Formats: sequence, structure tokens, C-alpha cells
Amino acid sequence: MSMPNIRPALKKIIPLMLRAQERNLNEADTRLRILKVLSDVLGYDEMREVTSEQRLKDKYVDFAVIIDGDIEFLIEVKAANVKLRYRQIEQAEMYAAKNNYNWVLLTNGVAWHLYHLTFSEGIEYETAFIVDLATDTLDTATEALCLLHRQSIVKGYLEDFWQEKLALGPASLGRAIFTEDVLKSVRREVRRKDGILIDIEDLAQAIRTLFTAEARESMGPLKIRKAYKPKGKKK
Repeated sequence: MSMPNIRPALKKIIPLMLRAQERNLNEADTRLRILKVLSDVLGYDEMREVTSEQRLKDKYVDFAVIIDGDIEFLIEVKAANVKLRYRQIEQAEMYAAKNNYNWVLLTNGVAWHLYHLTFSEGIEYETAFIVDLATDTLDTATEALCLLHRQSIVKGYLEDFWQEKLALGPASLGRAIFTEDVLKSVRREVRRKDGILIDIEDLAQAIRTLFTAEARESMGPLKIRKAYKPKGKKK
């Protein structure tokens, strides 16, 4: 995967964003700077591929990024000195749900929060990444924001990133680890090393405690899955 190199352009524009925060620029001025990031760093044609005409109940989503006529993600912009919180994307979230858009970006120019939305059972969101230009390294910021580059969207890099993030997430890893076959394998290794035969359920509980409370919540209740063995055909 050949990611676009936004590092030089991002390095050049970061001081501009930090000065905006220091000067407490209002939301309108912050939006102008976000447009500059979209064009100079992320490769969009701000005249054709960035629009602010997405209306919902007499209110507007700040920006929508469009490629070949399709909206790829929505952007909610806050003033440069405003601390970002998830509830601030409520307006964009409603618009996304109405139109089945999966990506919403919340930013004040310094902090950038990208969310992935799904609508199968109500509106659910998950954080794709959070990056702060004031505290994160340039490499960290580059790695995250290059996923929003026009080339990354067109080539499917953002979707690939999301699928890999899901696969490596607690819910997916929990399903893989808490199976009878995997736990038996771990039990055999513990017995080989320590000479102790541990009950499968006790082992599962012990492994589960290694995860954070947030990860355990994502996994849901502990359930040991048995391997499915299809029955042979009767002769």
C-alpha cells in the first residue's frame, strides 16, 4: 500500500493551525483554515470537491467532501479553541444516518477526530482515529491524516484501514481467543511449562482480566465457543 506523502505539506501548515488556536479564532475563520488543509494537504479541489450545501432542518453540515459525485465524508468544524466532544457531531450524525454516510470528521483545526457510523440497529459510532497537532508527533499526525487524502479515499485505503482496525479490535480478538480449541492449546502450553492442568473456564476468566475494562465491555459477556464439526453423511 503506497500511502500519499502529506508530511511536508502538513509540517508547513501545523504552525498556522496552532496560531489560530492561540488567537482563539472563531468558527468561521477556522473553517477557512480547514479548507486550506483540505486543498493543500489532503489534495481536494475545494471549488468542486468540498461543499457546505448539505442542509438538514434549516441547519447545515459544515462541509461534505465529494469525489465523482459521491459524498465520501462529512466535516463538522468548531472554533479553534473549543474542546472537541463526541456530541458535537450530532448534526452531521443525523444527516449521515438519513443518507447512509459512514464517515464524519470533527475538527477545530488542531484536534482531528474521525468517526465511523453504522445504522443497522439505530445509530452507532466508533472512533477511527484521534490526532492532535499540538501534542502528537508529526509522524503520528501524518499517518492518521493521510487516510483522508483524496488518493487514499479513491484507492480504498481508508476502508482497508477500518477493516483491519475491526479485525484487531477487542470484539474480533475475543471471538478468536475464547474458543475451545484456542483455550485448550493455551492450557496444554501452561501444563507443559508449569505442570498444572487448568480448567478451561478458569483459564478464560484469567485471560479476560488481561484486557482493559473498555475492551471487556466491547467483547461482551464471556462465552467459550466450541468448534463446529460438520457431521459426515450417513452411508
